[in-house]
Amino acid sequence: METFLKGKRIFVTGACGTIGKELIHQLIAEHDVGELVGIDNNESELFFLEQEFSQHPHTKFFLADIRDRDKLTRLMKHIQIVFHTAAYKHVILCERSPFEAVQTNIIGLQNLITSASDNQVERIIFTSSDKAVNPTNVMGTSKLMGERLITAANSNIRKSRQIFASTRFGNVLGSRGSVVPVFREQIKNGGPVTVTDEKMTRFIMSIKQAVEFVIDSSVLACGGEIFITKLPVIKILDLAEVMIETLAPVYDRKPEDIEIKIIGTKPGEKMYEELMNHEETRRTWEIDRYFVVIPTYGSLYRNIKYKYENIISTEVAAPYHSGSENPLSRKELLAYLKDIKLLDEDRDDRHGPAERYWP
Repeated sequence: METFLKGKRIFVTGACGTIGKELIHQLIAEHDVGELVGIDNNESELFFLEQEFSQHPHTKFFLADIRDRDKLTRLMKHIQIVFHTAAYKHVILCERSPFEAVQTNIIGLQNLITSASDNQVERIIFTSSDKAVNPTNVMGTSKLMGERLITAANSNIRKSRQIFASTRFGNVLGSRGSVVPVFREQIKNGGPVTVTDEKMTRFIMSIKQAVEFVIDSSVLACGGEIFITKLPVIKILDLAEVMIETLAPVYDRKPEDIEIKIIGTKPGEKMYEELMNHEETRRTWEIDRYFVVIPTYGSLYRNIKYKYENIISTEVAAPYHSGSENPLSRKELLAYLKDIKLLDEDRDDRHGPAERYWP
């Protein structure tokens, strides 16, 4: 994989986001890329990011918005691989301003597709979301449309060897919007720790694992697929209890003094996390670390042969969602959190709001 990306000219959207920033770190530190261009519309964070990578002359950052197709086209000249992580991701904010989500998550992605096509970019990897599966909110619907745009773009290619593919994420612990910094701050303040529902389950992955998955997808992609990683499952209540037991003493508090308060699910929120629905099982292959959803219709102008190493099965019987998987025990969950260093006090993302409210 390191050889595949070595010397390549890479383009990353959403460079200042949780995934985008870690992606840039890994591409530079582990893959020896030839050139890296990162864009974001967050001026202050982009400035700090540029300072952080000032010793890497082959890394360049630009203030840009994916709504601006002309600028994307100019910046993407001679680029070989695009990783698209820019998006509006907060469910409630997208519900309140749905057309903003449309303009960025759908029209912005189409701008990227057009610019990449015009510049004959070799590979375009779109980062999707579990919320794209049987969507119940605007954000999830926009991500589903994004997957469809990517598959259609791959189908419509005529003569070039371009590859468009999607990766579908589970819950990234420690990312912006993750519940972990919220729980930490609530524990620090003495509680209560607010849990939406005792029965709620989620797939989990670390930021580092999520980015490794994205990079893997860029290597494995044949065209138009959706890659789904196999992930452990947890109960949100178990996460709260494990964090209380571990972190309360750090803040000179007794675990038994910190209350867990059930506040109910927010609008559009699911009790379990779906990464593959029933319809998709008919065209899903299982390989060693991933499921691969083959496009429902093939390329109009090319004969794409889907080949992967370590194929376990070309038939998948059941949808993949956290409600049907066995969750980690609390002991296993604690070991996992320690392994990815999510409970360390020196983490940059350790602070979060102490309150949550559902409008």
